[in-house]
Amino acid sequence: MIELTKTGIDGLDEILNGGIVTNSTTLVSGNPGAGKSILCLQFIYNGVEQFDEKGIYLTFEEDEEDLREAAESIGFDKWGEYVDNGDIKVYDKKVLLRENDFSSSLELLLDDFEDNDYDRVVLDSLAMFELFFENEQEKRTYLLKFTDILSQNDLTTLMTNEQGAVFPETEIGLENYLTDGNIYLIQTPTESGVNRYVWVAKMRKQDIETDIFPIEISQGGIRVHQNASAFSMMSEDDNPL
Repeated sequence: MIELTKTGIDGLDEILNGGIVTNSTTLVSGNPGAGKSILCLQFIYNGVEQFDEKGIYLTFEEDEEDLREAAESIGFDKWGEYVDNGDIKVYDKKVLLRENDFSSSLELLLDDFEDNDYDRVVLDSLAMFELFFENEQEKRTYLLKFTDILSQNDLTTLMTNEQGAVFPETEIGLENYLTDGNIYLIQTPTESGVNRYVWVAKMRKQDIETDIFPIEISQGGIRVHQNASAFSMMSEDDNPL
């Protein structure tokens, strides 16, 4: 029986058929403004609020105060309270980039990773994470090491990644193959603004809905609507498990 970790995001757990595989690492990709950071904030916040699961948020792009303001602005009103009481642990860019060396940053994190109090981790984002490394081989080695450490310590992880293209199949990076699951957030311009969608492209050990589903972002975060788009970017037979 595969254990699942619920995201608590309206509609997303339904298309995941129950949630994300526990102890897995899932890549959340999308172009700027697609909602990647909001989904990750929601994943960590819902863990505490709904499931009594503590979380660690690693951000290479925000200060802790900026992250708190972003969370509270979207309706996660107790974010600051949960940080203050230790239910959410934040490592911000001032801490993670202080030594300019990934091994040093990892040493800071290991005690928390090995502490059974925590269940969920977010890494936001891989683009900044990759600045630690000089070449693709070094990046791949450390990413594998990092994901292994997370899994060994029973942590369910989301990592964000910038997607330059609107349609994700035109831009597949190494990270997609090194993670257990791939979730794409897609936004397309319209005359009145943008339409947003989610596509769960891969989840190892799990049957998933591979249609593209419309989403909305409002107070309270992301909501996935169950009326799938009229097309699918991937057939069931192409879904790698």
